[in-house]
Amino acid sequence: MNSSTVVKVSFKEQMLQAREEAIIRVVNLLLAEKGFEAMTVDEVAAAVGIAKASLYKHFPSKEDLAAAAMVSVMRRAQDFIATLPADAAPLDNLRAVVRWTMQVKLAGEMPSLPSQNSKLRSVLMGNRDYMDGLMEVSDVLGGWIEAAQAQGTLNARIPAIAILYTVYARACDPVLEFLKMGGQHSDAQIIELVMATCFDGLNARPA
Repeated sequence: MNSSTVVKVSFKEQMLQAREEAIIRVVNLLLAEKGFEAMTVDEVAAAVGIAKASLYKHFPSKEDLAAAAMVSVMRRAQDFIATLPADAAPLDNLRAVVRWTMQVKLAGEMPSLPSQNSKLRSVLMGNRDYMDGLMEVSDVLGGWIEAAQAQGTLNARIPAIAILYTVYARACDPVLEFLKMGGQHSDAQIIELVMATCFDGLNARPA
């Protein structure tokens, strides 16, 4: 009879983990609202309700804070993709990921991607958890794109990599914010409008 070993986590460790999760949530929201350059360590500490010295015990730099938030969102994306049915049409799964991405973005929980010359970008490129997650997500999405092209449901004349980057661009699409600020559409309506332009294009269609 096999017996499983139960690993007990001390109360102190539980508290530290809960604090780290709270820090990452705050950083995620600040990155979505202000971006990496405008975010400060002081406001992160203040929002969490801890001293800056305590914050540095968890994350030694602003870049490490932001990288942890980006890894957290990447894992959320991986978890969502894992819930999608393996036997669904590739285009349906691709559309589901784009819709989920925009929902997270409109909820203010999608960190802004770092600029090309940002120090954060260099940190992320060296972060194994982030890069492994990015490669895994890219492989899955790329497979769906190529399968949909083979089925004729996506334009086969467009390189798959261009479609992949178009999908990723929805995570930082300013159109979402512009439509939301206009106040004329609900989040659900905004998502459907951008889904239409993303997948159906702007050409007029027969009524």
